[in-house]
Amino acid sequence: MMLQMVKAKRRQVVVDVNTQRDFLLADGTACIRNHRRVLAHIRRVMAWARVRNLPIISTCEVYPDINGNGEPGYCIDGTLGQQKIGYTLMRNRVSFPADGNTDLPRDMLRRYQQVILHKRCMDPFDEPRIDRLLSEVCAAEFILIGVSAEGAVKAAALGLLQRDKRVSVVIDAVGYHDNHEAKMAFRKMEAKGAALIDTRKLAGISHLRVVGICQCESCQRMYQKAMIGLPHEN
Repeated sequence: MMLQMVKAKRRQVVVDVNTQRDFLLADGTACIRNHRRVLAHIRRVMAWARVRNLPIISTCEVYPDINGNGEPGYCIDGTLGQQKIGYTLMRNRVSFPADGNTDLPRDMLRRYQQVILHKRCMDPFDEPRIDRLLSEVCAAEFILIGVSAEGAVKAAALGLLQRDKRVSVVIDAVGYHDNHEAKMAFRKMEAKGAALIDTRKLAGISHLRVVGICQCESCQRMYQKAMIGLPHEN
């Protein structure tokens, strides 16, 4: 039975893919190449969604800890790297484990702004609960951000398009490991029917350029430059 979690087909839904520390911070075990630019744009989209009270569906990869190790070597259960970036978390949220079940409360996206679903794989549609949720939610548009363009974001976009959903990919809020593969992935998503947009088109102009969360030398240098021009309190 269709889950009536988003009223009619007027609302947008943000799909936040793998915005986790291992992918987005320089000291993460699988950090994307363009993390410095992507972090600010992801924060901007999440703030935009928060102000408009839009439903947010977040997916997170999680892999088992096996005697202190795990495969594929990142987003290991219980580690700091598996956690989401702080500003991608809404206060009113609910989380579901990757356990092979499909159970979902009928009024979930009315009661919670953010639904976080863990997965043990790259493709979110390989996880039964995520497949059910993304397949059954009715919305005017699914807005995708996260990691990575050539991996989970592409899989999420193509899966939604196959289910006759309208998809927009915020390309400057999507990270990648390989620039060439990412460009090919964006072309494929667009060819299949996804709209490629940027943060400015979605959320307007913002003066936010850095977020200060990553401790790598490059990000900190940009952060210090940005702070120089800001007024200081007495």
